[in-house]
Amino acid sequence: MEDMSGVRRARYAVAAVFAVHGAVTGSFATRVPWIQDHASLGAGRLGFALAFTALGASCAMPLAGRISHRFGSRNALRGLIALWTLSLVLPSLAPNLPALCLAMFTYGACAGMADVAMNALGVEVERRLGRSVMSGLHGMWSAGALVGSAAGTLAAHLGADARTHFLLAAAVLTVLGVLSCTWVPDIQPAEDEEPPPRFALPPRSALLIGMVGFCAVFAEGASLDWSAVFLRDRLDSSAGLAAASTTAFMLTMAVARIAGDAVVNRFGAVRTVRAGGVLAVLGGLLVVLAGQPVVAMGGFALTGLGIAVVVPLCFAAAGHAGPNPSQAIAGVATITYTSGLIAPSLIGGVAQATSLVVSFGVVTALACGLTVCAGVLRSAERGAEREVSPRAAAVPGPRP
Repeated sequence: MEDMSGVRRARYAVAAVFAVHGAVTGSFATRVPWIQDHASLGAGRLGFALAFTALGASCAMPLAGRISHRFGSRNALRGLIALWTLSLVLPSLAPNLPALCLAMFTYGACAGMADVAMNALGVEVERRLGRSVMSGLHGMWSAGALVGSAAGTLAAHLGADARTHFLLAAAVLTVLGVLSCTWVPDIQPAEDEEPPPRFALPPRSALLIGMVGFCAVFAEGASLDWSAVFLRDRLDSSAGLAAASTTAFMLTMAVARIAGDAVVNRFGAVRTVRAGGVLAVLGGLLVVLAGQPVVAMGGFALTGLGIAVVVPLCFAAAGHAGPNPSQAIAGVATITYTSGLIAPSLIGGVAQATSLVVSFGVVTALACGLTVCAGVLRSAERGAEREVSPRAAAVPGPRP
């Protein structure tokens, strides 16, 4: 029987990697205005450049499985997380639009590959423990993002050059990420195992699971990017109160994810997502019908609470759904990244043609999909049941 203390140590190590990954994202987000000024870009050209992040991630994610097969899961994650942390420096060095597009493509590619590798190992840790841990891992990502954004906010307040800020942050996070990988599971492929393809379409199971994630990430992206604008323009809130709504949403997401595993272990993935969908719909309705800022803020908080655990459970379901977890996770991640890319622009387009109220009506309608389609996540529950069956009680170690 595998040493459970080693499995728990692996869980903490993977959680630390998730936090490092999130800290890079949080650090970058706070310095986008500096990057915009440094590259002399207007809002439209900046948005065009930022879109290359999702494009790079979508193109590179399928490569993560092949890299893990070639080098083993531990070495692959160690290399990919280092590439991700070091890529933080690239956007601050871009002097113009073409250079920033290339930097963001590389930044997104590194983010996507590291994302797939660490989620695949998260699924492996969950398998060995025989209970849900993915929500907590994603909660650590959110916590890392909050820490990174707090440090970035301080650097911006002090007027620090983003190149210096990113260089220092990248150095610290690279050391933390590489050291954390020392204790993650080291899964080696069997001698006769065929390497996964460099590029492949997501399996059908990943497409179905990915659509659930699409609904959740659409609501997340819309709320993060437009909640402050909604309070300011629709409800005449002060700039400080409008910004506080976004921070409150992020905190709600982080806390709910960290606490979410206990709920999932008690009620199962399907019922948790269905209940979350109900909460997200109620939150969306509060936003749409809000006449006071406090009501809208409550609606955004409720939406964050409802969608918080959906994406972690989608990755877990993908990892349990077939024989190639990395390929399935890459497929789900590609769909969710696409949702995160189109949500802010689609919300803006609908608002321009109609109003922000109608835009969040669209978000509320999509949130209904969480309750309706939650059944496709049943594979995660079946996978978890197999792991705690008598045959799986003696959990095998890494393959030779």
